[in-house]
Amino acid sequence: MREILGRRRRLLSRRSDGRPELIGAALTYATRWQWPVLPGVAPDPQALSRCSCPDPECTVPGAHPFDPGLLAATTDERMIRWWWGNRPTAPIVLATGGQAPCAVSLPALPAARALEALDRQGMRLGPVVASPTRWAILVKPYSMEQLGELLYAKDFVPGSLRFHGEGGYLALPPSETGRGGISWERAPLPGSASPWLPDVEAVVDVVVDVLTRTGVSAPEF
Repeated sequence: MREILGRRRRLLSRRSDGRPELIGAALTYATRWQWPVLPGVAPDPQALSRCSCPDPECTVPGAHPFDPGLLAATTDERMIRWWWGNRPTAPIVLATGGQAPCAVSLPALPAARALEALDRQGMRLGPVVASPTRWAILVKPYSMEQLGELLYAKDFVPGSLRFHGEGGYLALPPSETGRGGISWERAPLPGSASPWLPDVEAVVDVVVDVLTRTGVSAPEF
């Protein structure tokens, strides 16, 4: 299992000092894949585990929008170049929902087991985003009504399971946040016009089952 948790693949674009080239990744998401993105708030430079936003109890340090707000997310190349030209180390934040991907996220260890279970079923998966504490399985856009019907049919939905839909957000590789680096556990195919994504229904049953069996039902950040 440690090998699975440690298998993280980053985008290949690098700066001359070896650090990930964030603007290149942001342009790929926005202009090639048409995923609306915006810069996230940076971790506190005095204490990287904290966020530089005004909330002293922020649970996602450096991994959320602040200024500009989420509604500013765009696919416009000029805006992307301006943002990351002025803030070259800013995390890349995806505005989920609408025409953009949504995501289902859960703590890292049960997430690795869920991927194993989905692989055994022969389930086709798209990209999977990994942070040191949580993994997020990208899925096709879904509506709140669709999600509500799906969850209503469940006897129990663990509190550690999160859904990133309309009005939500997710930090994308190769961002650095207060919780650590964001990378690909399952990377998009190189050169793809837009990564293929599964339906949310295709992954929720397995994810809920794994979380229930492993007892990871309480929220974890």
